[in-house]
Amino acid sequence: MNKSSVQQVSIQRIQAGKTELESDLLVVEEPLQILLRYGPEDERKEMSLSVTMRTPGQDFELVLGFLLTEGIVESANQIKQIWHCTSVKPEEQGNTVKVELDSNLIWDSSRFSRNFYMSSSCGVCGKSSIEAVMQNCPINSRKIELPDNQILMQLPDALREKQLAFRFTGGIHAAALFNFKGEIEYVREDVGRHNAMDKLVGATHGLNQEERQKMGVLLSGRLSFELIQKIAMAGFPLVCSIGAPSSLAIKLASDAGIRVVGFLKPDRFNMYC
Repeated sequence: MNKSSVQQVSIQRIQAGKTELESDLLVVEEPLQILLRYGPEDERKEMSLSVTMRTPGQDFELVLGFLLTEGIVESANQIKQIWHCTSVKPEEQGNTVKVELDSNLIWDSSRFSRNFYMSSSCGVCGKSSIEAVMQNCPINSRKIELPDNQILMQLPDALREKQLAFRFTGGIHAAALFNFKGEIEYVREDVGRHNAMDKLVGATHGLNQEERQKMGVLLSGRLSFELIQKIAMAGFPLVCSIGAPSSLAIKLASDAGIRVVGFLKPDRFNMYC
């Protein structure tokens, strides 16, 4: 757990008619501005791409995952550099990241129609249309052998053991990547569920397509449309959610060839798609 992801505060705890002064830990939520430099070497341009409310930590993974799942870049090789910007106000340093795209990458900024601000709960609200999102999602046509039911049902407990920030705060989402033996290989946490997913995609960008086809994504909360979009863009064939899926999430997963497990518990789950 990153130390910057939690903050200690003083509280009054009221219980059984008694009031006691204690300390408590809160998950940190701060804005992250993403600045983008792009265009030919002799005609570089810069724009503010987005501001997202996130939990500090793994910022570069978050930005890389965001660029990949939004279709701005196809691979990390199209990014020259990512760094925390220091040419901003002192209070904004650490919360502003600049990305330098390769000068050979042709990118039309007008195609990226997104509101400047995204809350920690919404990763798709700034898109110009749902149809534009769905058109960009690749189709997974391969058939996969799902893990045994018992392997799937042990995943919630295995994830809970690895959710350090959740253990101390109870207020953070997790996205994890597991192999079909039921072993969790990566976990990322964030106050925003779409940010946790982007951090996971950024952390695992080096996996090839064959490796991705043998792994699944595990989410700590509900499964929404924008999460399926990101999973489809990342090329994973299976997603398991401890919470409920939405109707649009299931439609996009079905169209994209992604198997969905919802309401995953130690003794039961629902299979969709």
